Amino acid sequence: MSDLPHDDNGRPDPLDSFEEIIEAETTRDPDLAVIEAGSRTLRTQGGAPTADVPARPEDPEVDKALREVEAELATRWGETKLEPSVARIAALMDVLGEPQRSYPSIHITGTNGKTSTARMIEALLGAFELRTGRYTSPHVQSITERISLDGAPMTAERFIETYQDIKPYIEMVDAAQEYRLSFFEVLTGMAYAAFADAPVDVAVVEVGMGGSWDATNVIDADVAVVTPIALDHTDRLGETPAEIAGEKAGIIKQDATVILAQQPVDAAQVLLKKAVEVNATVAREGLEFGVVARQVAVGGQLLTLRGLGGEYHEVYLPLHGAHQAHNAAVALAAVEAFFGVGAQRAEPLDIDTVRKAFAAVSSPGRMEVVRRSPTVVLDAAHNPAGAEVTAEAVREAFDFSRLIGVVGASGDKDVRGLLEAFEPIFAEIVVTQNSSHRAMDADELAAIAVEVFGDERVQVEPRLPDALEAAITLAEEEGEFAGGGVLVTGSVITVGEARLLLGKG
Repeated sequence: MSDLPHDDNGRPDPLDSFEEIIEAETTRDPDLAVIEAGSRTLRTQGGAPTADVPARPEDPEVDKALREVEAELATRWGETKLEPSVARIAALMDVLGEPQRSYPSIHITGTNGKTSTARMIEALLGAFELRTGRYTSPHVQSITERISLDGAPMTAERFIETYQDIKPYIEMVDAAQEYRLSFFEVLTGMAYAAFADAPVDVAVVEVGMGGSWDATNVIDADVAVVTPIALDHTDRLGETPAEIAGEKAGIIKQDATVILAQQPVDAAQVLLKKAVEVNATVAREGLEFGVVARQVAVGGQLLTLRGLGGEYHEVYLPLHGAHQAHNAAVALAAVEAFFGVGAQRAEPLDIDTVRKAFAAVSSPGRMEVVRRSPTVVLDAAHNPAGAEVTAEAVREAFDFSRLIGVVGASGDKDVRGLLEAFEPIFAEIVVTQNSSHRAMDADELAAIAVEVFGDERVQVEPRLPDALEAAITLAEEEGEFAGGGVLVTGSVITVGEARLLLGKG
């Protein structure tokens, strides 16, 4: 990176001040070189990453049973209807015998990057031969994605079995509480029960929303991770980063280790104050750990990461964007903290194992290429902060001469802010809507899009299949060997449905 101090051979000098390196990195405008042969070698060593999004069960009976479970779960409060309390999930854990206390855990909150960070943490722990359980949300295509064991989504058969096993206890709690357990609370109970039954060596748990009253917050995690905080769900979490941080700080438990990604100053102050109150140890990105250097590579990027135990060089990450490099630094620090690096032990993690783990990471629906000629990229950005880092990642990783956007958003999001973040990179935009009841009406979305892009750059296709076809046709107008592309974004649901339509899963 030309912005960084170099040695006589033009390479970043590991002896230079880490603070200076971090300051240069956080400008977010690096002069990147393209790494070719080296990145291909690293990718070969790590194996081609695969997107683990399961399809519907092939066995008709299993598929029928899974649909019945999904139908029963659908009768409960959805994920956007909340009564901020852990009373119901705590009652369920009590009657199940507190399964969430039978294994250590790493708990992840924040606004953006939680799922990708969770997947990286899971990959690292698995590479060090620990049996993992991962709980993330929402799902891209299949509900079974949300609960993973040993790095793979729960099978449909096991998902059904787990639900049936705890169903009597769910009904018992429903009968005793003012409100029935919600959809998310039931899934959280299933995850914790499945992890105990496996059993796992460590659980990697992503909050659903907030932290203090989130259903996942019945665990006492040894390591709490806070990814970057931005404005989202402001009607429930607060209207400033500091207010949102107050809710998210609820996952920081007594004597835990806290891994903090770069935060707005007011949010950082709240999180650090909470850490002091509970005697937690804090590691901050940009100070105790961070991204030292990053270079664009074939299919991803090549990183030098500073961890709690030292530097890790030539780490290939098959994901695009500066934000994913920062997620990788956070994930590495979290796993180091879990193993006691920087506290009980001084030496870093085995570099070859770290490289192998990161090289095999996948994050479906996050800057995911699902088609070529023209290139179609899927990204689940759904708020302005997420859209900004996605737009920057697209600029960096792809040389599109003309990019067409397909956007289907939820009605409860800052849609204008989302569109404004994408306006500089979209030549034209096709607005649409997904099948969710939360989806913003395509015509309503189009009205906002016209204000942002102008009438001539906006096309309306209420059906997602038609929107994809229209966008691909527009991109193909550049010619077979030109640089036209399509970015599908705005919602995890939109991305998941587009994945299916484009033949993935």
